[in-house]
Amino acid sequence: MTALTLSTSSAATVRADAVVVGVAKGAKGVVIAPGAEAVDKAFGGKLGAVLETLGATGAEGEVTKLPTADGVKAPVVLATGLGDAPAKGEAYGNEALRRAAGSAARALAGTKKAGFALPVEDAEAAAAVGEGALLGAYSFTAFRSNGKNGPNGKAAKGGKNDTKSVPLGEAAILGAKPRDKEFRAAAERAQALAAEINRARDLINTPSNALDPKQFAAEAQAAAKEFGLQVEVLDEKALKKGGYGGLLGVGQGSQAPPRLVRIAHTHADAEKTLALVGKGITYDSGGISLKPAGHNETMKCDMSGAAAVFAAVVAAARLDLPVNVTGWLALAENMPSGSATRPGDVLTMYSGKTVEVLNTDAEGRLVLADALTRASEESPDAIVDVATLTGAMVLALGHRTFGIMANDDAFRTAIHEIAEEVGEQSWPMPMPTELRKGMDSPVADIANMGDRMGGGLVAGLFLKEFVGEGITWAHLDIAGPAFHEGAPWGYTPKGGTGSAVRTLVRLAECTAAGDLG
Repeated sequence: MTALTLSTSSAATVRADAVVVGVAKGAKGVVIAPGAEAVDKAFGGKLGAVLETLGATGAEGEVTKLPTADGVKAPVVLATGLGDAPAKGEAYGNEALRRAAGSAARALAGTKKAGFALPVEDAEAAAAVGEGALLGAYSFTAFRSNGKNGPNGKAAKGGKNDTKSVPLGEAAILGAKPRDKEFRAAAERAQALAAEINRARDLINTPSNALDPKQFAAEAQAAAKEFGLQVEVLDEKALKKGGYGGLLGVGQGSQAPPRLVRIAHTHADAEKTLALVGKGITYDSGGISLKPAGHNETMKCDMSGAAAVFAAVVAAARLDLPVNVTGWLALAENMPSGSATRPGDVLTMYSGKTVEVLNTDAEGRLVLADALTRASEESPDAIVDVATLTGAMVLALGHRTFGIMANDDAFRTAIHEIAEEVGEQSWPMPMPTELRKGMDSPVADIANMGDRMGGGLVAGLFLKEFVGEGITWAHLDIAGPAFHEGAPWGYTPKGGTGSAVRTLVRLAECTAAGDLG
């Protein structure tokens, strides 16, 4: 992973392979952002004019490289767009800094060291630059054989090293304060958080033949050993003995049996407990209700919720947060076979409720239901589940925004505000009680499908049925932003994004601080 350092050097004096400066869109052209004054001076105060000549505008996501002028030690200047310049006296937003740093880090793949001379007025701004650089430098190369980052760590025989897949070696935040306690803490938090988001991305990007429920559980056990976490894995025998009908019903069509993993960070000073539940369908074919052609290719990502929960728990441990955070990973593979659950079958869930399965491709809510009931038994102060649950949520909110539902309006609002604070796009969604009737079943307590319109809301209402009485609960449907199929942008790569990890970690921090009541 890219190293992150704090440096008192200026953009002109830093010894690096490139120096990154920020530029923005102003009313009269390109605006040079604070931090780049020394570079602008080396260009005779005309850096903005030079960049405009090269076609730069300062727009978000725009990256322009040019050779340095005399007086700057780094051989290359990289100007990264911050978007619209803020009003006079106002600072650049942290999310603008994250995205600009991410674009720059990605453009500097194969570079050993870069100095980031972006506006860092305080520790929070420095953290945003650090997060953006570390997330933007991410590259998934575990299954490549033609580069140094291939499975064997060497170039393939007769092949060439793929320098484009080698991430930026070091990101030095210039103008920071290495001896300042707040700046050091911000940098350390950024490193831990980015490492865990990238862990989630790695898991999401790993093909399903290399990550089934058993292998995912093994990843959790290895991390638990490394970071001093509690871990318990229920295999198919334990699940059958315990009556986990949802997990077993979804997984029974696959040769790779399901698992339920409990992984927990505990702290001696903790006064609150937060339970996180993640949907972990390591591959989703739809089961007997088979997905149509064109919808199967990315279904390795259907465990993004479990990956986010796993990463958030490890991050809580790495940051030594004074709050108990328990993660529940509901892991299964949804496959069609002679033993698969059929439409019309009735499953008896861990809670004792019976569910008529009308659509085997509505499987995520079945595994989550068992995990929600089990998590409720420990009486946490709050439960948050995370899942790539419905295509309906993508239709409603698009590919960059996740939906939030909850049984408590204040909790839903708090999570929305937290997501906004950390730079994740979200939107509060309602839970209309009239939609519950659509899940009435003539043969069971409830069906796993209801009205087609408002399908994302119906799924939330289904999950609510399995949350323990009196427990505050929220549901994050990350189906849109969890997996990005287009070109990279900002610090968001192609493939797994690690959506919701930042929100969950910040929620844990707020819970520890008592900011949620």
